[in-house]
Amino acid sequence: MSNVSAAQAPTTTAASGPEPAAPRVGLVQPLGAGAVTALVGFTSSFAVVLSGLTAVGADATQAASGLLALCVTQAIGMMLLSYRYRMPITLAWSTPGAALLASTGAVAGGWPAAIGAFLLTGVLIVITGLWQRLGNLIAAIPVEIAQAMMAGVLLPLCLAPVRAVQTSPAVVAPVILVWLVLQRYAQRWAVIAAFAAAAVGAGISIAAQHRQLDLAAMAPAVELTLPHWHWQTMLGVAIPLYIVTMASQNIPGTAVLTSFDYQVPWRAAMTVTGLGTILGAPAGGHTINLAAISAALSAAPAAHPDPKRRWTAAFTAGIAYLLLALGSAALVTLVATAPAGTLETVAGLALLATLGAALSGALRSGEHREASIVTFAIAASSVGFAGIGAAFWALLAGLVVRKVLR
Repeated sequence: MSNVSAAQAPTTTAASGPEPAAPRVGLVQPLGAGAVTALVGFTSSFAVVLSGLTAVGADATQAASGLLALCVTQAIGMMLLSYRYRMPITLAWSTPGAALLASTGAVAGGWPAAIGAFLLTGVLIVITGLWQRLGNLIAAIPVEIAQAMMAGVLLPLCLAPVRAVQTSPAVVAPVILVWLVLQRYAQRWAVIAAFAAAAVGAGISIAAQHRQLDLAAMAPAVELTLPHWHWQTMLGVAIPLYIVTMASQNIPGTAVLTSFDYQVPWRAAMTVTGLGTILGAPAGGHTINLAAISAALSAAPAAHPDPKRRWTAAFTAGIAYLLLALGSAALVTLVATAPAGTLETVAGLALLATLGAALSGALRSGEHREASIVTFAIAASSVGFAGIGAAFWALLAGLVVRKVLR
C-alpha cells in the first residue's frame, strides 16, 4: 500500500510505444456509466445501511438523515477526487461496515455513542493516509482472519430472508424469486430488481391494509446528534468498523483501480474519505471509503475507450448520488410502513455474494483454518462480552489462536 502525497497528481500508466488514438466518443457513454454506477451502488446496499443504523439505535428520522449524509459526503468526495486527479475515483459507503453495525445491535451509550464511534473511525482513516505505519499495520492482519470476521458478521443478515418467508411470505417470496431469475439472466441487476419487487409488494400490502404513509416525513432532512464517547463502543464499534472498512473497501478499491492502470492518490483518498466520515457522522453517516465492486463500472473501458476521460463517469456518479440523497427520507418512510422482513430480505440477498467471497477467503488456506473457524464462530454468534461487540472479540481470538498454533 503506497503512501502518495496529495500534492502529487498520479497519472495512468501506459505501455511503451505510441498510443493508438482512442475512438471519438460523446458524453453519453461516460454519463450513462456514472449514472449506472450510482444506481447500482445505492439500490444494492441502502437496505444494509438502514438496517445497520437502526440496529445501533437510530430512529427512522436519524436513519434517513444518515443515509442522506452518506450520499452527500461521498458524492462531494468523489467529485473532488475525480476532477482533481482526472481519474475515475468512485467512493461508497462502507457496506461491510453497515453489516457490522447490524450484527452488533444496541451499543453501550446508545445512538450518541455510535455517533462518537463513527467520528473516531473517520479520524483513524485520516491518520492512515498521513501515517504509513498504521496502514501497514492494518495490511498486516491476515486476510483469512479479516475475511472470517466479515463472514461471521454477514451470516445472521443473510439468514434474514429465510426467516422473513415465514413472517411475510406474500411479499418476500416474490422478491426472492425475482432475485433468483435475475441471477440467472442478468446478475448485475438482480438486487436492483429484488428491491423493485419489494417496493411493489410493499405498496400493494400498504394499499390493501389501508396503511397511511407519513408524507411530511418523506421530505429530506438532516438530524444532528451530539456525539458521546464511550470506551466500550469505541472498542466494540469504532475499531472493527475501521478494520472492516480498510480491509474490505479501501484496500480492494485501490486494487480495482490499479487493475485498470490507475495509481490511486492514497493520501488524498484517505484524507477526503476520513474527513467526509467526520463531517457526516453527526448527521448519522457511519463511514465512506473507496468503492470496491462498483468502482469497475466507472473505471472499465465500457465507461470510455480513453482512460484519461473516464473520470467524467465518476464525476457523474457523484452528481447522481446528490439526486438520490433527496429520496432517502421517502425510502425510510416506505420501509417503516412495509411488512415485517421486507427490508431485511433485500439486505440479506444483497450480501449473499459478499458472504460467499468472505467464506472462500477465510478457508482458502489450510494452514490456519482453525483460527479462521474460531473467528467466524465468535463473530456469527453476535454475543459480546463486557459491553463490547462480538466482532472485536472474534478478531482478537482469531489472532491469538493463529499465533498459538503457528
